[in-house]
Amino acid sequence: MSNPVIHAFFVGRSLAQTLGDRVEDSLTNALSELGKFDAEQREHLQEFTEQVMERAQQEMEIAMGDRSSNTTVSTGSQSVDLQATIDELRAEIARLRTELQLYRNQSVS
Repeated sequence: MSNPVIHAFFVGRSLAQTLGDRVEDSLTNALSELGKFDAEQREHLQEFTEQVMERAQQEMEIAMGDRSSNTTVSTGSQSVDLQATIDELRAEIARLRTELQLYRNQSVS
């Protein structure tokens, strides 16, 4: 090859083809990884959704079971009446409010 213009043409052409092949390989690998990532994320989302739905179903069954047993919850070995617990908490809140009011009145004086 005595003509440098022809030689430069073929070198340039080979360079362009080689770069094209490398870009194609890189793009194919990137898209493949993106596809794998997308599939994994969809699988994780589906598993998460199933766990949430299972937990909601369990809580609903527990709540519906509580209603049918006249608001009694079984906690381990003892049963607790929910209404009695609520009443006790309300009474304690009332006592705390009274104490707080007394404290505020003492602070003002």
